[in-house]
Amino acid sequence: MRTIGLVGGLSYESTLFYYKYINERVNQQLGKTHSAKLILNSLNNEEVLSLVNANRMQDVTEILVNAAIVVERAGADCLLICCNSVHQVAEEVQRHIRIPLLHITDAVTNKVSETGIKRVGLIGTNFTMKETFYKRKLEARGIDVILPDQPDRNDIHQVIFSELVLGLFTTEAKRKFQRIILKLISEGAQGVILGCTEIPLLINQKDVSVPVFDTTTLHADSGIDFMLGSANTREELSLWKQQM
Repeated sequence: MRTIGLVGGLSYESTLFYYKYINERVNQQLGKTHSAKLILNSLNNEEVLSLVNANRMQDVTEILVNAAIVVERAGADCLLICCNSVHQVAEEVQRHIRIPLLHITDAVTNKVSETGIKRVGLIGTNFTMKETFYKRKLEARGIDVILPDQPDRNDIHQVIFSELVLGLFTTEAKRKFQRIILKLISEGAQGVILGCTEIPLLINQKDVSVPVFDTTTLHADSGIDFMLGSANTREELSLWKQQM
C-alpha cells in the first residue's frame, strides 16, 4: 500500500470527508481492520483565504509548496490538495516536489468524458468559476462549460464561506443551489460539476435530475487508485489481502 499525502484544512469540513471516505473505501476493499496510510498537513483556512481574496497568489503558492514539501519529506508517495480553488496554482506546486500531485480537474474531467456529456455546468467559489483551470481541461476533451450568472455566482460563494465551511448545511441553502442548477440545466447543461469540496456535503445526486460530478469523491478515488496500485482485479486484490 502506498501512502497518500493530504494538504487539508481548506476547509476542515471537506478534509474530514477525505480522511473518513478514503479510510472507509480502503477497508471495504481490503477487509479485516485495514485502514489507509495517510499523512495530513492541515492549513489555516482563514490565512489562505485572506491571501486569495487579496489576489496574493504567489503567497498562496508559497504556503502550498511548503506544505507539500513537508508531506513529501514525511514519506507520502503522492499528494492531494483537498480544495478546488487553490488548484489554480497546482502546476507550480508540482514543480517543487518529486511525488505526483493528483490534480482534482484530471479526476473530474476523466469522469465527465466517460459519460459522453458535451455540456456541463460548473458551480464553486468565485475563484474557481472565474479561473480557467477547469475550463481548459474540459474544453480540451470537447466539453463545453456553462457557468451561473454573476448574481448566482455571488450567492454560491457567500453560502460556501458563511455556512458550508463552518459545517452549516441548511434546507434554504440546498434549495438555493437547486434553483441555480435548474437554471444551468435550462441553458443546456447535461450534468453539473460540484466544483467546491464542501458543496457535495450539501447537494448530491438525489437532489438533481442530471448527472452530478462530486469533485471531492472523484478526487479521493484517484488517490485510492494510486494507493492500491495495480490491485485492480478481484484476483489480484484477493492475493494482496492474503499477503498483508
